[in-house]
Amino acid sequence: MTRLTRRGFVETGALASASLPFLSNRAMGEETRRPNLVFIWSDQQHANACGFQDPFFESPNLDTLAAEGVVFENAFCTTPQCSPSRSSLMTGLYPHKTKILGNMGSSLGDVPEFSMKSIGALLQEAGYHTAYFGKWHLGNDPVGTAGWDESIFSTGDSETTANATKFLSGADNLKKPFALFVSYINPHDIYHMRPGTNDVSGKEIPLPDSWAKQDFESVPVIQSRFMTEDQGKRLWGREQRYWEEYRDYYREQVRLYDSELGTVLQKLREKSLYEESVILASSDHGDMDTAHKLIYKGPFMYENMVKIPLVIRVPEKFGGIGPRTESLLTPNVDLVPTLLDYAGVSGYECDGQSLRGALTGRGRAPNREYVIGQYYSKQKWINPIRMIRTRDWKYNRYRVWGEELYDLKNDPEETVNLASQSDHKKVKDELNDLLQNWMRENEDPFESYGISTRGGVRLIPWKG
Repeated sequence: MTRLTRRGFVETGALASASLPFLSNRAMGEETRRPNLVFIWSDQQHANACGFQDPFFESPNLDTLAAEGVVFENAFCTTPQCSPSRSSLMTGLYPHKTKILGNMGSSLGDVPEFSMKSIGALLQEAGYHTAYFGKWHLGNDPVGTAGWDESIFSTGDSETTANATKFLSGADNLKKPFALFVSYINPHDIYHMRPGTNDVSGKEIPLPDSWAKQDFESVPVIQSRFMTEDQGKRLWGREQRYWEEYRDYYREQVRLYDSELGTVLQKLREKSLYEESVILASSDHGDMDTAHKLIYKGPFMYENMVKIPLVIRVPEKFGGIGPRTESLLTPNVDLVPTLLDYAGVSGYECDGQSLRGALTGRGRAPNREYVIGQYYSKQKWINPIRMIRTRDWKYNRYRVWGEELYDLKNDPEETVNLASQSDHKKVKDELNDLLQNWMRENEDPFESYGISTRGGVRLIPWKG
């Protein structure tokens, strides 16, 4: 393992303005008009749930966008939960800084409403006409919800598409560039799946290799307890055909989302806005999709949970240099500084870096040695986890339940937990040291968190 340095991460994790100072469009030889900004994202779509990554999935519209833009193959959410990840998408900050640790409206009842200035307010101040349509899931605090010239917070995807296309139909009347945020619910509707109600006979539905290889005895016990005591009970102990049914249902939800995405992209083309807009497509977090014999999302940090699709298309007139794949380690906190960079805003302090250098080939691009992932709670379960992931290794540290170490280069499906093996102690200790340094420098209160599970040990939960 190449030795990682704390200094290396601090240098590459600095402010977006330090890594890539904003250059005016004129200075870059581009048109002086700033681009429109269009950010579209799904809910609970893992990185491989795209046709261009895995032909099992049908996503022709996202595939087309990927064929024209930059695919970030190592994009990650800050946390695999809706509300806290969305707080990162709105601020460029990790959840322990936004104070949104778990899902809004959970039965814990201890998650505050989002109350920080969002990317919408920042773009509005920069002279953009801002619009937000779709799932919000961050509460109704007047500070957190401010910054949108037009907004309809809803969860119906067809309604979201109708609102977005209506907005684009009237964009000709705007006297300024616009920033359109479109947030979809699917494939989150996988939660509507009921075993035995969806016929999969005669269909070819491959299960991930890790479905058969999963050894719950070698990983933190909270993973199997999620399956036997919480939402995983829906499939625990059932025959293989029911797991195939889950995958088939999830695939259909991805297809439905992609259809909505395609309608918005087509409207951009019809209104001659496609070449006037920087377009981002991503997701807030992933889904286990039967990998590791797990479903939905819960107290684990496998790639299916934390790795997300990210495609960004920049028109040539705004510096785009054609389709390609980027392997940069890219947490979703990078999206806020990227959008602000294209809007002409520099100096915004956050945990992310602008991706403009990677998108245009001009200026410095992020060059992280690792990314950090956080996890706090789901429903009544508080089971904090911290993840540090390099290109070749992943180390997960649970607040109580133990550790995981995966050699991603030789075991990309994360089927062999090396945390207890003496041969890998040096690697584990090095990653743990880096993680500890990051938590200390970022004032991450992980060590003070309590835990709770149904019928399990209970400590006093941390109250931020």
